[in-house]
Amino acid sequence: MKRIFIVLIAIFYLSAAFSQDFFNSDFNKRKNYVVLANPTVGNLKTIHFLVNARLLDINTKKTKFVGVYYNEQDYDFNETKLYIENNNLENFFLHEIKGELNGKNLYQQNECSDDMKKVFDNSIGIFFFGGPDIPPVIYGEENTLSVVTDPERHYFETTFLFHLLGGFWNEGFEPFLKEKPKYLVTGFCLGMQTMNVAAGGTLIQDIPAEIYGATTPEKTLEIGRANLHRNYWQEVLDDSLLMGINLHAIQFTSHPFFGVAVDVSKSFTPRILSSHHQAAGKIGKGLEITALSPDGKIVEGLAHKKYPNVFAVQFHPEVPALYEDLNLLKFHPEDKPMSYNDIIGKKSERFHREYWEYISYVLRKGKK
Repeated sequence: MKRIFIVLIAIFYLSAAFSQDFFNSDFNKRKNYVVLANPTVGNLKTIHFLVNARLLDINTKKTKFVGVYYNEQDYDFNETKLYIENNNLENFFLHEIKGELNGKNLYQQNECSDDMKKVFDNSIGIFFFGGPDIPPVIYGEENTLSVVTDPERHYFETTFLFHLLGGFWNEGFEPFLKEKPKYLVTGFCLGMQTMNVAAGGTLIQDIPAEIYGATTPEKTLEIGRANLHRNYWQEVLDDSLLMGINLHAIQFTSHPFFGVAVDVSKSFTPRILSSHHQAAGKIGKGLEITALSPDGKIVEGLAHKKYPNVFAVQFHPEVPALYEDLNLLKFHPEDKPMSYNDIIGKKSERFHREYWEYISYVLRKGKK
């Protein structure tokens, strides 16, 4: 009888793990849950790598990950469900959010608000990942140079970040973080752009065209390697060894996030992985600039002045190739093929490790 009871309990928890309604199940509230927005297979693989490499240094017995997504997104999250099942990922769960979202109801109470609040109440932090262009209607502009492929994802992530932080769009709205001001909210690339837009900011729709007046790949390359935020050589030459990204330096502002929170010298200019053509324009409510591109024209980092654990970067510290010697690629056609890890060098790799150590520290402090 006891054995049957144990089996039934095991089946119950396995079914909860593999469901896509996690926070509405009878989950273990004694654990710490970190939310992953847009939990594609690729993003789960990334987090799995970071945990296994101890870059994301957390207690995996106490801390679990819940992928949260909007049911109208273009991606088929059944693929993620199967990936979790087939690889026996006991620390990963899924939660689907449903409701009407459009360009007009994001900055107010909407049909997703209560479910997002439930996710917030039962978690200690959230990650927002990279991705395609945000529909400009979300930040009050016409689409001139944006390529929008999955507007529903952006509706969801923008409204979630607005509910977390508030912003200029509706200053009477009371953000979730008022209840838990030390909750972690962080993002990479699109994640930072969405954070800025949700807080009432805007975007530069195309860096080469709007900042430098370059409207062709050839003209864009004349801007100079240090100020290119992805590799335009691949649009000029057919060379399979050309990387699609750029590994350029950044500089820190006087803001204390880099230098105090993240233990790095203010004078250091680390090389980072950059893969974007858009950037933060007008800065959203409560956000301050922590890092800039070499010429100072592109925002590379933001942090919130009221909520200490709200910060994001325009670059990609989560990419495994920064920490391993993987494929040998090149930026310029005359470069010697090298790994990303070799190109950035040991000091810049150390910077990335310090960044993840700070995120890990925040999550450890946020434990229940």
